Amino acid sequence: MGRPYGKGHKRMKKVEEENTDCETQLRAEDAEEKTDEEREEIPELEAIPIAPSAQTVKKPGVIFVLEKASLEVAKVGKNYQILNSEEHANFLRRNNKNPADYRPDIIYQALLSILDSPLNKAGCLHAVYVKTDKGVLFEVKPYVRIPRTYKRFAGIMLQLLQKLSISAVGKREKLLRVIKNPVTQHLPLKSRKIGFSHSSDKLVEMEKYVAGVGGDTDLVFVVGAMSHGKIDCDYVDDFISVSEYPLSAAWCIARICEAVSKKWRVL
Repeated sequence: MGRPYGKGHKRMKKVEEENTDCETQLRAEDAEEKTDEEREEIPELEAIPIAPSAQTVKKPGVIFVLEKASLEVAKVGKNYQILNSEEHANFLRRNNKNPADYRPDIIYQALLSILDSPLNKAGCLHAVYVKTDKGVLFEVKPYVRIPRTYKRFAGIMLQLLQKLSISAVGKREKLLRVIKNPVTQHLPLKSRKIGFSHSSDKLVEMEKYVAGVGGDTDLVFVVGAMSHGKIDCDYVDDFISVSEYPLSAAWCIARICEAVSKKWRVL
């Protein structure tokens, strides 16, 4: 009969788990050295874990394009920061800018809604593209786990826009990367591109709408990630509204994901 596992085995198991956790962290590609003050302001990229994905590119799937995201970088005091209406209202007013236009929390909540969805966990999400209100386009891989706090998210976005990419530790794959415009060159040829706006005259029930799309067609959903106004994208095939009431980007995305999950029987 073998000996029961003792304390030494438990310590070894704990070390192995810690090493595994370290392998799932991220870093900024070619990150520069920072002062102690900068390290306090900008979180280390190693804080983003990677979640496994059962994604398959052979089957039709879902792609999200988030337009007009408020992610503007500016030097406030001694450090560069992502501007937001809550922390930088006085700075924005001094520079003749409307604080209400600076809402990076909207893109944060939108990405959480997409990446945390059962649709993504089932491997149905093929890509996420974000275009800022300044025209910068970047890709977010479906298996990146976005930080749970906005402050860490803002630090990641700052480093992404400064370094142009974020890679996995020990791997060449870029999990977030700035790419060339236009977004249409990154979309599948055989796809249906659907834009969303409360101002659209076409009010639909999302479940019935997606049920009418062929099962062999990739679905591209284009959603605005700004506080007000509407997206103006000439590449969409259809503009629809999914509620009689104005919805936040995160709520709109939740309705989309739920409808597609029912279509593809993702529980």
